Amino acid sequence: MNPQPVALIGATGLIGSHILDQLKNDTDIQSIRVLVRKPVEINHPKVEVIRLDFADPGAYRKAIAGCQAVFCAIGTTNAKVKGDKTAYRKVDYDIPVNAARFCAETGVQQFLLVSSVGANSQSNNFYLKLKGEVENEISRLSIPSIAIFRPSMLLGKRNESRPMESIAQAISKPLAFLFPSRYKPIAAADVARAMVAAGKQNHTGIRVYHYNEMITMV
Repeated sequence: MNPQPVALIGATGLIGSHILDQLKNDTDIQSIRVLVRKPVEINHPKVEVIRLDFADPGAYRKAIAGCQAVFCAIGTTNAKVKGDKTAYRKVDYDIPVNAARFCAETGVQQFLLVSSVGANSQSNNFYLKLKGEVENEISRLSIPSIAIFRPSMLLGKRNESRPMESIAQAISKPLAFLFPSRYKPIAAADVARAMVAAGKQNHTGIRVYHYNEMITMV
């Protein structure tokens, strides 16, 4: 077992919570640093909760230094930031890009990112453009292993209420066979399992995982 810890950003989200469960139950993982903005109660012998201001580069860098891998599943919504695109960007761009930069600076070997199907820095869609910009910036960094996961619609129960998403999930499940492979809905738990599995493979270079690649790993 590698004695170095792994770090998780976004542990309270739909995918992040499943990543945390996977890591807690993985006998190859001895220590997990959960990086959060707000107080979170996680009582587990492997878990160290680190509350920090992600806009504080010194604290952020220190929280990442010494890790073998960083899992990033952070994300917000328009509703949470009340339509403020600047606030949206601070979460969905600044947090993952700075995490990756600190990985490169401190010698972290792996960075695993939740992005989105259709991510494209040239897109006219704000969300897809932002995700593409994040991918582009991270891909320029000197991290030995970068894994980018591009799920489409996520299936699973969130802690927060999203009525429209629940309706979309209910409609899409029976019609999933009609979707092109990359756009098939996927369980958040399966994305998490694929990410942890990819972390164990420790491939060098940059790899992008869509639906088919993720499903074959779970």
